[in-house]
Amino acid sequence: MKVSSNDSELIWTDELTKKLPILIALKHQDDSFFDEYSQFLYHFANIIAKADNKISESEEILLKEIYKALQNPLPEKANHNKVISNSDGTLDDAIRELNSLIGLDNVKSEIKTLINFIKIQKAREAKGFKTSPLSYHIVFKGNPGTGKTTVARIVAKIYKALGVLQQGQLVETDRSGLVAEYLGQTAIKVNKTIDSAINGVLFIDEAYSIISDAKDSYGKEAVATLIKRMEDDRDKLIVVIAGYTNEMDDFIETNPGFKSRFNRYIEFTDYTSEELLSIYEGLCSNLDYKLTDDAKTKLNEIFTVAYNNRDNSFGNGRFVRNIFEKSMEGQANRIAGIVELTDEILTTITKDDIPKNL
Repeated sequence: MKVSSNDSELIWTDELTKKLPILIALKHQDDSFFDEYSQFLYHFANIIAKADNKISESEEILLKEIYKALQNPLPEKANHNKVISNSDGTLDDAIRELNSLIGLDNVKSEIKTLINFIKIQKAREAKGFKTSPLSYHIVFKGNPGTGKTTVARIVAKIYKALGVLQQGQLVETDRSGLVAEYLGQTAIKVNKTIDSAINGVLFIDEAYSIISDAKDSYGKEAVATLIKRMEDDRDKLIVVIAGYTNEMDDFIETNPGFKSRFNRYIEFTDYTSEELLSIYEGLCSNLDYKLTDDAKTKLNEIFTVAYNNRDNSFGNGRFVRNIFEKSMEGQANRIAGIVELTDEILTTITKDDIPKNL
């Protein structure tokens, strides 16, 4: 019986559909039998394709697709890296944005020192004087909610405005954007993410999580690939890594290549109770809300207690935003039954709107 190209494609498609669940299960378990089984199926595909004693062009294309599918039957996960373009904006704009942030005095001072240093080095270079090689990579250390991501975005704008970077885009990622699930895929994933950050900044949040433990070979592969690319693309890639202070210190120790590439460390301290209240008031202002004096007093008490009893899990700005969102819900419940909603009623947050259970 003669088997046409269309017939062979139908036969293979039907068989592949039946066998894929087995392949996926073997792949998930990282089973050594996966390679043997996938080779058997590819051999079967070749037999079907050659059933009429020749392989057409369409069958050759199909066999290539089959080979790719057998090597990795799992669908590739979507890339959740966030890319922020910084095509416009001046240095003054970036500095104003930095200065507008509540608190972070130490961070602002460190960033301004970096700006001044880059300016002077460029001025010396322009006049033909010798300059010291600069490392623009930075480690951000501190608790969550202290503005590390926001400052990283501003730093990317500053580097672009100073001419350190051509494009200045910021690519935000974490372990999930760098470490793959299967052997041999991590380096590919890291390189793909880094490629999107070329001529810009790669920001890795919770970077310490890249290596989950001493036996995490995938995480170590990700780090090794990252360090190699930092060297290979040192003139067009800047890396900013962030996370808890102690965890980041330990993470830097996992590979000697980190210490030679990261020599600028910026500590993000927790917001004080006064700064937490200012953040809350800023959220109110942005959405046309205002606080009664009683509400402000209650919030000050809440933030003082929270600050005094904080630990490494203290949410800082995230903690404030959570209270603010609950306050809006509390206000909505309080005024929902009022027939005539005046501007005053719609924009006022009272003591009773502040959540009791945090």
